[in-house]
Amino acid sequence: MITSKNILKQILIWRYKHFSERQFIYILSVLVGFLAGLGTLALKNLTYFFHWVLEGNLIKEYHYSLYFLFPIIGLFLVYAIKNYLLQKEIGHGISTTLRSISTKNGIIEQYKMYASLITAPITVGFGGSVGLQGPAVSTGAALGSGVAQLFHMNMKTRMLLIGCATAGAMSSMFQAPIAAIIFAVEIFSLDMAFGSLVPLLLASVAAVITSYFFLGHDVLFGVTLQDTFQINDLLFYVLLAVFTGFASVYFSKIYFKIINFFKRFSSPFKRLIWGGLAIGLLLFLIPPLYGEGYGIINNLLTNNSEAALKDLPYNIDFSNVWMLIIFLLLIGVLKVVAMTTTFAAGGVGGIFIPTLVMGSALGNVSAKIINQFGFSVSETNFTLIGMTGLMAGVLHAPLTAIFLIAEITGGYDLFVPLMLVAAISYAITKYFIENSIYTVELAEKGELITHNKDKNVMMMMDMEKVVETNFISIHAEMTLGEMLQEAVAVSSRNIFPVVDKEDAFLGIVLLDDIRPIMFDHTLYTNVKVVDFMKSAPALIFKTDTTEIVMDKFKESGAWNLPVVCNQNKYVGFISKSKLLSAYRAKLLEVTNS
Repeated sequence: MITSKNILKQILIWRYKHFSERQFIYILSVLVGFLAGLGTLALKNLTYFFHWVLEGNLIKEYHYSLYFLFPIIGLFLVYAIKNYLLQKEIGHGISTTLRSISTKNGIIEQYKMYASLITAPITVGFGGSVGLQGPAVSTGAALGSGVAQLFHMNMKTRMLLIGCATAGAMSSMFQAPIAAIIFAVEIFSLDMAFGSLVPLLLASVAAVITSYFFLGHDVLFGVTLQDTFQINDLLFYVLLAVFTGFASVYFSKIYFKIINFFKRFSSPFKRLIWGGLAIGLLLFLIPPLYGEGYGIINNLLTNNSEAALKDLPYNIDFSNVWMLIIFLLLIGVLKVVAMTTTFAAGGVGGIFIPTLVMGSALGNVSAKIINQFGFSVSETNFTLIGMTGLMAGVLHAPLTAIFLIAEITGGYDLFVPLMLVAAISYAITKYFIENSIYTVELAEKGELITHNKDKNVMMMMDMEKVVETNFISIHAEMTLGEMLQEAVAVSSRNIFPVVDKEDAFLGIVLLDDIRPIMFDHTLYTNVKVVDFMKSAPALIFKTDTTEIVMDKFKESGAWNLPVVCNQNKYVGFISKSKLLSAYRAKLLEVTNS
C-alpha cells in the first residue's frame, strides 16, 4: 500500500543517492523561496480583495460611518477565528519567529503556516492599521521550518531555511531581492558565510520571480527618481536624520505604552471591545489611517499630497501648504497609535509598513517646511529618506533601510543621504531604546539571537539535560555512622547534598572533608552531619540562563554546583565538565563545523 510516509522515504533515499547535503539545501532554498513568495502573494491578494469590496464599493457608495464599523467587524472575525477555529495564539509575525528560533531550535508549529494567512487579510482588509510584512514572514518561516522538518534537516539548516523564507517573503512583497537578503541577515542574525549566502540568494530570487510571474512589474511603490542628491542639501538631511531618530523613539515608546495599557484588561474580549471602539473612532476621524497605507506613500512619492488626504471628511483648503503639513504630521503621529491599538485589540499584522507610512509622512512634511523658508529640496527624495530614517530607527535595521529604498528607486543616486540618515537615526534610537519592538521581549528574558555565537549557543542549551540527579541526599540530624552506611557506602559520588524533611537544600558534605574521621568508630554516634556540613560555593536556580550558570562556575571556582527550584528545593547538581561537554556539542550542532 502506497502511503505518504513511503513516498517520503523513497524521496529521501533518492536524494541521498543523487545529491550532496549542500546541493539538497540549495534545492530546498529554492522551494522555500517559491512557497514564501506564494504565501505573500496570497496575503496581498486577499487583502486587496477585502479593500476592493469594502472600501472601494461600500464605504463610498453607502455611508462614511462604515469607516468606524468595518475595523470592529474585522477584529471580531479575527477573535472568533483565533478562539473558536484555531484555538491557538498567533502572535506577531517576526517576534514569534525569533522566539521559535531562540527557544525552540527553529521548530515552528504547523498551524502558523495558515493562521496569519487567514487572519491578517481580514484585519487589514477591514481597516486595521497594520501591515502585511510580519504575517508574510510568519507564514514563510513556518513553511521553511515545515520543509526542514519534513526532510529531517538538522537545526542549523532548519534555521537557514527560516532565513530563506524570510528573505523570500520580503523579496516577493517589495520586489527587492538584495534588501530581502540583508533583512534576513540583519533581523535574524544569520551568518553571511558562503554556505548561508547562496541559499539566501536562491530563495530571494525564486520569490521575486514568483512575484514577477503573477504580478509582472506591479510594485508596491512606483517611483522614479527625478532629483539627484545635491551637496548643498546635506545639512537638511542631517536635520531630517535627527527628526526621524526622535520620531523612531516616539514610535517605540508609544507602542510599548499602549500595549502595556491594554494589558490591564483582564480578558482578550475586553481588550477587543475597548480596542475596537478606539480604532473605529480613530479611523472615523482620520480615514487615511485605514488599512496599511500604501496609498499615502505612493501619493506622497508622486508629489500629490492632496490625494493622500482626499478621504478626510473636513473642508480643508489644500492650497494652503500649512494645512497639508498639519494633517500629514497628524497622520504620521497617529499611525503608530492606530497600529498599536489594532494589535492590542487582537488584530494580526506587522509594524513594517506602518513604519514606512509614518516615515513617508514625516519626510514629506520636513521637505515642505524647508521649502516654505525659501529653500528648494526634493519632496520625493525627502519622502523616501524619511522612510529610511524610520526603518533604521524603529526596526534597528539600518542596512535593510538603505538597500530597500535604493532598490525601490531603481538606483543608488541617493546612497550618500540614505547612509547618513540611516546611521544617525539608528544611533539616536539605539541610545534611548536598546532593543527594537521585535526583540525587546526576548532580550529581557535573555533569549535573543544575536551575531554573538557564544551567547547564541549558551542560550540554546537545555539546562535540564545537564542536571545530574544520581546524588544521595542526607539529613542534617544524621549521625556520621548513619551517613556512612546509608549514603557513602552505596554512592559512587564524592559529594552529598544535605536537605531537610521538605527536601529544601541546606548545604553539602564532601567526601574529602570527612575522610580523616570516617574510620574513627568512636565518632559514629557522637558526630552529626550538621557538625561538618558546609555551604555550597554558589547555588544554581532552575530559572538561571546558561550564561549565568557559566558565570557562577567561574566566580566560585567549583566543579560541581547544586541546583534548586522554588523555595530552595533541591533538584540535583551540575558539573562543570558536563556543562562544557554539552556546550561543545551544541556549538557543533549550531555551526555544523
